[in-house]
Amino acid sequence: MSFLRAAQGSDSTLAGIANLTIATLLFGSMEALVKWLSADYSVWQLIFARAAFGLIPLAFVVRHSGGLAILRTRRPGIHATRAILGIAVTACFFLAYAHMPLADAIAIGFTGPLFLTILSVPLLGETVGPRRWAAVGVGFLGVLLIVRPGGDVFGWIALLPLAGALGYAFAVICVRRMSRTESNAAIVFYHTAVAALVSGAALPFVWVTPDLVGLVGLIAVGVIGGTAQMFMTQALRLTPAAVVAPFDYSRIILGIGFGVLIFADMPDSWTLAGAGVVVACGLYILHRETVRRGEAKAPAVVALPKPAAQAG
Repeated sequence: MSFLRAAQGSDSTLAGIANLTIATLLFGSMEALVKWLSADYSVWQLIFARAAFGLIPLAFVVRHSGGLAILRTRRPGIHATRAILGIAVTACFFLAYAHMPLADAIAIGFTGPLFLTILSVPLLGETVGPRRWAAVGVGFLGVLLIVRPGGDVFGWIALLPLAGALGYAFAVICVRRMSRTESNAAIVFYHTAVAALVSGAALPFVWVTPDLVGLVGLIAVGVIGGTAQMFMTQALRLTPAAVVAPFDYSRIILGIGFGVLIFADMPDSWTLAGAGVVVACGLYILHRETVRRGEAKAPAVVALPKPAAQAG
């Protein structure tokens, strides 16, 4: 596995977009695979596969980024907190994929930036202006269009991707604090390792022995998810989030495509409209954040909701 690199300027931007596009394709494929496997395997077995086999591409990155020395940390507590949040987020989204149309779960999951905007006030001491507050409110109206209280999607299942998006926002805040002293590889490694240990402890109670096809699928969940995360990290390293974020939202299109082709889930006009509102509000919040910080000096930190991906 090799990441797409470029020197600087427009070449760096193109390389970042290329990395993000590859990551999006891989994440979308992994999400469809998780939904397909959920018919036979419990969420804990799927989380274990995502974490344990996700260590394979991560080991490659660690080896080529300085070795085990980059994993040293003096902040085990915040690593543990981030890991627990990540496990909860992954469980929420994997369950949502199992019981909801894929496009609906993905679209609701993109409320992560909305929750992050809300939490940035009490937890990071940031100031949110009226335009971003308005975008948050409109974004949640978009969620109501998707779930339509009284409709088929509405119910406790619809709360799962919302809960996952909220947990993801907390995890992003943890990462923002950790990134001052911790390497990206360390942040990802400790979360992934803890997720493998915790989900592995549950395996004796939920284990289903896979056949050859199932085994290949479980391995693929981890390897694809872990590889996608590395491409995503490289994309954000090369290019400001404001440039690459719109490409990430194309995951909704992938969710619709996989849902129709594999699971016969055809989204209706309300779902499409709600997804459009959520995406538009997320992009607007990113735009306002970029303007506020000054993209040239401090590219905005954006929540790119990768439930399963960010779980690693």
